[in-house]
Amino acid sequence: MLAWGIDAAKACGADRIVTVLTQESKDTQEWLGKQEYAIQHSPLGTGHAALAARNKLAGFEGVGLVMFADTPLITSKTLATLAEQIASGKDIAVLGFETSHPIGYGRIIRDSYGSVIKIVEERDATAQEATVTLVNGGVMATRLPLLFDLLDNVDANNAQSEVYLTDIVSAGHELGCSIACEITDSDELIGINSRADLARAEAMLQKQLRLAAMASGVTLQAPETVFLSADSVIERDVIIEPHVVIGSGCHISEGSTIKAFTHIEGARLGPCCIIGPYARLRPGTEVENSVKIGNFVETKNVSIGKAAKANHLSYLGDAEIGAAANIGAGTITCNYDGLKKYKTIVGKNAFIGSNTALVAPITIGDGAIIGAGSTMTDDVDADDIAFTRATVKTKKHGAPAFRNRKKSPKVSRKSVRKT
Repeated sequence: MLAWGIDAAKACGADRIVTVLTQESKDTQEWLGKQEYAIQHSPLGTGHAALAARNKLAGFEGVGLVMFADTPLITSKTLATLAEQIASGKDIAVLGFETSHPIGYGRIIRDSYGSVIKIVEERDATAQEATVTLVNGGVMATRLPLLFDLLDNVDANNAQSEVYLTDIVSAGHELGCSIACEITDSDELIGINSRADLARAEAMLQKQLRLAAMASGVTLQAPETVFLSADSVIERDVIIEPHVVIGSGCHISEGSTIKAFTHIEGARLGPCCIIGPYARLRPGTEVENSVKIGNFVETKNVSIGKAAKANHLSYLGDAEIGAAANIGAGTITCNYDGLKKYKTIVGKNAFIGSNTALVAPITIGDGAIIGAGSTMTDDVDADDIAFTRATVKTKKHGAPAFRNRKKSPKVSRKSVRKT
């Protein structure tokens, strides 16, 4: 969630980003790496948290945005609109939304002229203030260093004995600051405090992503069953059948069809490919145009050339598959020996028969044919035919005797010895 907020801030043009953390945040500090952060040593409210960034921003003048990591769906467009209020002359700009069920939210209180005069938390609201339906979304823009000057005048005289960030609005009003209010859709400001909230936010995001995909020319046959990643690129005229998952880092080129129950992550597909049903493409899969990957085929760290086919029940890992190669049903690239992974190379126009095990490292030359049921451990030159076969032993008319033997009563060795 923090990453979503940081990305939105970057996208709206933030020059500097300071993340305020608690002392018990070693993992998050490591995740941030070289990005700036400040420590709030005691949890004394949202205003106190903002003050923790003061030293980091000493000497900085300009527009300041205060955001919260638990509202990941806020867009860079909304942030930019809020910041523009400050750039155009306002001192403070608050973000709110209208709701018929304001329970749990701070109320944005305006005077008879419609100007914002304060934000009151629900616990501190009067009965009349509690009826207000314009509520605080949490995000706020101010001038810097005005933000810190106003927070210096805010006390903790409230129901929670905390320094509220929202109190800078009333403090600013008393000093004659100009205060604006931007109103946005409530979906952008959904706060996440539980796993149920997280699921609700994900559902909202998926709806947005599906609508955006269809608006850009993607066909979703059953949109509510398709799950998309925000960073994936899906080009025009792609058809996605029901129950498909498109994970992070995917690029699906125009004219491709993703059939039902397929899972794709970290893969790049060329134009006019047919994938699935029930296929799984894992990270590192690079597919050129007009490739067919069929049911129950799994790929990882593999490049597949133009018009190659792997239609059934195969695993292709750490491999290069040449253009127009045919991978028969049940083919496995045996790429791992328990310690290291090795590469399989299959040449252009090669034909790999069904139920073949390619024990890497191995190279199958262009145009080579591998007979069905083979376990290949040596390289095969271009245009050669190679296969392995176990000796077949046949007992003529042995089947009836075998069945009779199985049907007859068992006689113990002990009883035979006594007789």
